[in-house]
Amino acid sequence: MMIRRLLAGALAVLTGGTVAVVLSQSNPATAERRAQAPIVIGHRGASAHRPEHTLLSYEAAIAMGADYIEPDLVSTKDHVLVARHENEISGTTDVASRPEFADRRTTKTIDGRAVTGWFTEDFTLAELKTLRAKERVPDLRPDNAAFDGLAEIPTFEEVVRLAQRHGVGVYPETKHPTYFDSIGLSLEEPLLEVLNTHQVRKAFIQSFETANLRDLRAKTRLPLIQLITWGGAPYDWTAAGDPRTYDDMVKPEGLREVAAYADGIGVDTRRVVPVGPDGRLQQPTTLIADAHRRRLQVHVWTVRNENSQLPLDHRLGDPASPVFSRATGDVMGWLRRLVELGIDGAFCDDPGMGRAVITRQAVRPGG
Repeated sequence: MMIRRLLAGALAVLTGGTVAVVLSQSNPATAERRAQAPIVIGHRGASAHRPEHTLLSYEAAIAMGADYIEPDLVSTKDHVLVARHENEISGTTDVASRPEFADRRTTKTIDGRAVTGWFTEDFTLAELKTLRAKERVPDLRPDNAAFDGLAEIPTFEEVVRLAQRHGVGVYPETKHPTYFDSIGLSLEEPLLEVLNTHQVRKAFIQSFETANLRDLRAKTRLPLIQLITWGGAPYDWTAAGDPRTYDDMVKPEGLREVAAYADGIGVDTRRVVPVGPDGRLQQPTTLIADAHRRRLQVHVWTVRNENSQLPLDHRLGDPASPVFSRATGDVMGWLRRLVELGIDGAFCDDPGMGRAVITRQAVRPGG
């Protein structure tokens, strides 16, 4: 495993990939609290290099040295969990060009918002397997479009089997759990069934909602992660008429409540280092220290390569260039800044350079 990671790190450096740096925190109290180094999470696989949520993407992330690969999970009509960014799949598959499924196009209300398209819960697994994946944001990641049409939609079980073959962990997210509960396709039971059937021990389970994590707490010992966006509120709170928001969740009393059912938080990087109106970074918040006091891990999302996805402080090149927005920025500097604040892990579109930097730190004298 160490040889694989050293080779993966060296390959990432030689190929000029963007660095996603996740290093050990120098603060002695934090270092003593943590049992292992911070983790690199392959965000939807290696989505900087392959269409997201495909076995191609997950395989690339593993080859680059990710500790965990992340599938977002939704359900099919016959209650099989598959990996898709959303249950509406017109942006990630070729379904819109398939005349046999033209009549499946519809409008639904998902988490209080009208969405039009094709939805996984209206297809059996066999039907979904006839579709082919495509790059979701080709304007931002044009090279990934070369892989359009080459990959199927993978099941969660297929992702787990792949991870286990290579000794890496899985980090599944339950997407829209309240919605799927409302249509009789609860995500948690088949999720646990797959994990238990394959005796998965290296995993985190994440959700933007709270009720399903509370339910899972009584059913599994695997660590649970409460996801927290920059704005808004957990949809299960909204649906129940609870006026609280994610802003309340990151306050000390909110973190105390989270710690009663979860093992960590997965937060938008702006919760750690806010971005001002001018696009530049502001002073860090106390969120990491507040969470650590509650013995909550802090994983940040998402570290992306492209200038348009980075704070202004870490963009590189000529803004007048027609390719500036998708050009690679100073990802190494951005991750280093986050790591110095004490994060426990990062979701990275490009996990290869993250592994390279961690390996370099491990072999550095005193590192």
